[in-house]
Amino acid sequence: MQQLVQNARTGSIKIKSVPTPTLKRGMVLVRNRFSLISAGTERTKVETGKKSLLGKALARPDQVQLVLKQMRETGVLPTLERAFNKLNTDSAMGYASAGIVVEVADDVSEFRVGDKVACAGAGYASHAEFVVVPKNLCAKVPEGVRLEDAAYSTLGAIAMQGLRQAAPTLGETVMVIGLGLLGLLLVQELKANGCKVIGIDINPQSLVLALELGCDLALSRNDDSLTNQIQSLTHGFGVDAVIITASTSQNDPVEFAAQVMRDRGRVVMVGVTGMDLPRTPYYMKELDFRLSRSYGAGRYDANYEERGIDYPIGYVRWTEKRNMESFLQLVAEKKVRLDKITTHTFPIERGDEAYKLVGGEVKERYIGILLDYGAFGGQTEVAEKLNGAHRNGNALNIAGKTSAEAAKRIGFIGAGSFAQGYLVPHLKTIAGVELAAVCNATGINAENAKEKFGFERAVSNIDDVLNDARIGTVFIATRHDLHAELVIKALAAGKNVFVEKPLALNEESLLRLAETYERTDAEVLTGFNRRFSAPVIALCEAFQGIDEPLSVSYRVNAGPLPADHWTQDLDEGGGRLIGEGCHFIDTMQFITGSEPVRVYAELLPAAARENLVITIRFANGSVGTLHYLCNGDKLYPKERIEVFGGRRIAVMENFKTLMISEQGKERIKTFDGTKGHKEEIDAFIASLGMGKPALSFQSQVLTTLATFRINQSLNSGMPETI
Repeated sequence: MQQLVQNARTGSIKIKSVPTPTLKRGMVLVRNRFSLISAGTERTKVETGKKSLLGKALARPDQVQLVLKQMRETGVLPTLERAFNKLNTDSAMGYASAGIVVEVADDVSEFRVGDKVACAGAGYASHAEFVVVPKNLCAKVPEGVRLEDAAYSTLGAIAMQGLRQAAPTLGETVMVIGLGLLGLLLVQELKANGCKVIGIDINPQSLVLALELGCDLALSRNDDSLTNQIQSLTHGFGVDAVIITASTSQNDPVEFAAQVMRDRGRVVMVGVTGMDLPRTPYYMKELDFRLSRSYGAGRYDANYEERGIDYPIGYVRWTEKRNMESFLQLVAEKKVRLDKITTHTFPIERGDEAYKLVGGEVKERYIGILLDYGAFGGQTEVAEKLNGAHRNGNALNIAGKTSAEAAKRIGFIGAGSFAQGYLVPHLKTIAGVELAAVCNATGINAENAKEKFGFERAVSNIDDVLNDARIGTVFIATRHDLHAELVIKALAAGKNVFVEKPLALNEESLLRLAETYERTDAEVLTGFNRRFSAPVIALCEAFQGIDEPLSVSYRVNAGPLPADHWTQDLDEGGGRLIGEGCHFIDTMQFITGSEPVRVYAELLPAAARENLVITIRFANGSVGTLHYLCNGDKLYPKERIEVFGGRRIAVMENFKTLMISEQGKERIKTFDGTKGHKEEIDAFIASLGMGKPALSFQSQVLTTLATFRINQSLNSGMPETI
């Protein structure tokens, strides 16, 4: 399919052919008919994209701090390589569209194939022929509403949320400062709400159009009689509310709002302006200043947007979706007109030309810019798109290579930033390895990986990888909830499997996975990379020949994560203990040379299961303690291991240094800070077909099982046997 994208490094806009996205739980697949360019937001993205590397860095100082930390830990060159790799990607543009539903997930009941819908959301309602959108970001289009008008629903909902924050009542006078796309939508929504509306702008054409769309008074900000005219219309009291939709670095909009407000009026910021509020007028009039956050309740809430959990209407009347539905109803009732707002329509093939307008390369007035994807060709068109070359790649089940050769033909499932930063670059350097296919539910990510690393094809359907008999080994780097099921499917298809940690999220799926493994001759390696790193191997060598049990203390400064981060969701990410804690349990297994047999865990009170202190007993009598802490300074080094035994001490600091103390003498070794990702991939590929796995499957299962038992210990308050 065709999609409009922006290159992160150069900022250039282009049309790209990418795989069609794959339907996910709680979502619908939509064939776009039109999408709307949000001039303000997307102009900012275009301008940022065109900045130099220094300009980009100055715009995101928080990211610079993290890059500097990575440089200290893993070195300048590896960090820069990952940073430039991330920059050299194409990202989706757009977040407002409308089209026809062509496929519905099994757990979605409110939509049917053939429904006309408006879609919202960055990363979802993109400028692309097909989009996959969560159900709470879709709204049915009423009869009689054209899809080109429905494409405005997201922007209409943003304007609607600003209106709701202003809380206007019938007969009040409301001023709109800034008569661009949002301002003109607001003017009409306010009129539908029974308000008198005053529009303010510096563009004469915008003032004329505002009057045509129902504005009671449209005035230039440069008009000397501006204040007098407002006072006259409001009988000397001033306006009841001001909604600012302008985009400027100046502070004038908030200052001017205070001048023309009545006592105890409301000022709502929808746009982007200076917000240095002058204290005297805001204090003397006791003005209420409010911010309007995007298009309604639910915005930035992963439970609402991604997982489809709605707010009860009795408690939250106006959500994102309900605002979209309300806007569409106004369009259906002819209370909002969009014919005069749409100034340009470009076929998707010429979408890059539209951004020349937005970016100022073409000097021409614009307001609403639509991208047109052509008339809907029905199910025949959909079938061709979903089953065509971009979805399925080459023909499947093709024989011709021996199993030994196939083992080094790689299919990659999951092409996120971790996979592209830490796995694929190392895999690409191994002699004899062929990168056959890369699969990602979001087609643009798959295509990016294909172009950067030289995969033969990019696909979005997992079966295209699993059913290809030429592929002998599969790498799985998806979100955690898919790991176990994909490993099972890959093993059943006769593939060797490298799966990023964790191996599974619960004992039921772990048991099914183990049963499948026992029926195959394939190899499985979970991405427990630390045991393959040079400093951990050197640490273990320091204790060779010592028969007594070891004491291992592992401190992890994991750093805080937002409570709504996907890894914190127990169903999707498993929580931080299962999702990441398994790393450190495996490393302690490697250091002690023994299997874990019992765990006991305590935690500091917290909403999520983080800030843990865990004790692990190993079969040979060794004891490990894991301090997994998320309440420290994230910029402080992350990991420290201390090992005592045989009158020796070893201390490993963040994969940079290893101190070994014996008989009063200290030796210090230095390392490059890398954590074994390259070495684990080398070991996995070398093990294929050799009959000796890089890591025993039993060890991987016990590590995973230990994380489940730790959770049980936290619940019971007692030690738990593995």
